[in-house]
Amino acid sequence: MEKLLKTLTELHGPSGYEQEVSYYIQEKMRSVLDEVNVDGIGNVTARMKGNKPGPTVLVTAHMDEVGFIVKKIEPNGLLRFEKLGGHDDRILLAQKVRVKGRYGLKRGVIGTIPAHYQKFDDAGRVRKHHELYIDVGARSKEEVAKLGIDVGSTVTWASELEYLGDEETGRFVGKSLDDRAGCAVLMKLVESLRDRDFAGEVVALFTVQEEVGLRGAQVGLAPIDCDVAIALDATVTSDTPEALLDDTLQLGGGAGIKILDMSLIAHPTVKDHFIELAEKESIPYQPELFTGIGTDGGAVALANKGVPTGVLSIPSRYSHAPVEVIDMEDLKAVEQLLVAFVKENDEESAFAF
Repeated sequence: MEKLLKTLTELHGPSGYEQEVSYYIQEKMRSVLDEVNVDGIGNVTARMKGNKPGPTVLVTAHMDEVGFIVKKIEPNGLLRFEKLGGHDDRILLAQKVRVKGRYGLKRGVIGTIPAHYQKFDDAGRVRKHHELYIDVGARSKEEVAKLGIDVGSTVTWASELEYLGDEETGRFVGKSLDDRAGCAVLMKLVESLRDRDFAGEVVALFTVQEEVGLRGAQVGLAPIDCDVAIALDATVTSDTPEALLDDTLQLGGGAGIKILDMSLIAHPTVKDHFIELAEKESIPYQPELFTGIGTDGGAVALANKGVPTGVLSIPSRYSHAPVEVIDMEDLKAVEQLLVAFVKENDEESAFAF
């Protein structure tokens, strides 16, 4: 899992530009399954049938990460940018980034004024992203062009997956764990079902453009008819000392079982089944109720004629930052609960409201 997670998180795939991630997942899924399809905007769908009759289970995770896009190139070679997805302007200053141009990835940094100027500035003012710029070392527009960077070039954080502390902590820090961690769990599910010893059918949907409004899921779901759906996504913990946080979801506390977010009221039957399974299999879990986020589960639930939908969440600290943190035990709990859900199904399984 660690190796897969490292590969996935270090791919460049901001919203709308997920090609690297999409191609990688396509290749891996085709080495396991015969039926792998890619739609016009990059969603990857892989289907596998079990050796017994049963329900069709859709499991989805999104491939995109929050990023930026170059909006303007200044005469002195600095780059103005727009956001792709939700960012907190307070953490942008002095961060390393990677800019993807015609000649591959180039290193850059979001500029800031030196600390020596602080006494001449309003230190409490948060500079909005449209006031900021990316420095790629160029001295002019012409030098930017030689780097292969144009208006429309995309930008992601320049951080790699590493142990937080050391390997003894079991915690990882890096970019795009939201939601490459979910993608890793979904890929592991497909791999674990290679023997086809399960009931029904599993449809794995890897979506694009979740961070800009659940757009990929809305397209990817159109041709899929399923009996129940599960979205896999990172969620935010509330276990650090900030006064705003209420310690209702902890890093290392187990899989998050969604109750409510701004996009979805989890289907009661699906949610209760997750809780029963977790307790039966002694899988650590914690209820998740937070209105500050949404997932592809919100789009899935409203698809076609309506789909009973639940969400398994991977607790994460410092979400949408270059230093997202997850606990490997939480990730394993999500994987175990997902596999148990699929394996538990039989011909009689139903998820009526």
